[in-house]
Amino acid sequence: MSVDPMAYEAQFFGFTPQTCLLRIYIAFQDHLFEVMQAVEQVILKKLEGIPDCEISSIQTRKCTEKFLCFMKGRFDNLFGKMEQLILQSILQIPPNILLPEDKCQETNPFSEEKFQLLKQEIKELQEKYKVELCTEQALLAELEEQKTVKAKLRETLTFFDELENIGRYQGTSNFRESLVSLVQNCRKLQDIRDNVEKESKRLETQ
Repeated sequence: MSVDPMAYEAQFFGFTPQTCLLRIYIAFQDHLFEVMQAVEQVILKKLEGIPDCEISSIQTRKCTEKFLCFMKGRFDNLFGKMEQLILQSILQIPPNILLPEDKCQETNPFSEEKFQLLKQEIKELQEKYKVELCTEQALLAELEEQKTVKAKLRETLTFFDELENIGRYQGTSNFRESLVSLVQNCRKLQDIRDNVEKESKRLETQ
């Protein structure tokens, strides 16, 4: 059996020529075996009708098997020649023939040079895709950072709003004045703390 895949023929027929020939070969083998079984049964019946026949059924079976092997060998020899003829002259598409779906190759032939250019273009597109993917990841990271900064900014604005509310509660409507008042109160608290620490140290030394 030929090892050539004959892919173009398979595209046209819907099956490989080798598959077709293999099925023919198997079908003939099965038919030959069935015929030999039928012939054997006929011979055995004829022998039963012959009085004092010295040919046994075992001898008949051996002769039938021998004849079957002979026929199989002859068929294999003829089938090899038939296979070569069918594959080369019947089931083979000539090299100058294009299938209808491949007719565009007549006006747009595809050469090795074009194939290499196409591979290079695909490679460049893949590189561009990787760059775009990295850029997208960087932008997403920056967006997350902006969200964090925005949240911190909101916290800061909320803090200043609370300071302004405290100033209003204390009677200062101006935020700057409220901040100055807060700083002064902090300094007073720091002075009180320093005085307490000094007094504590003085009492410890006595």
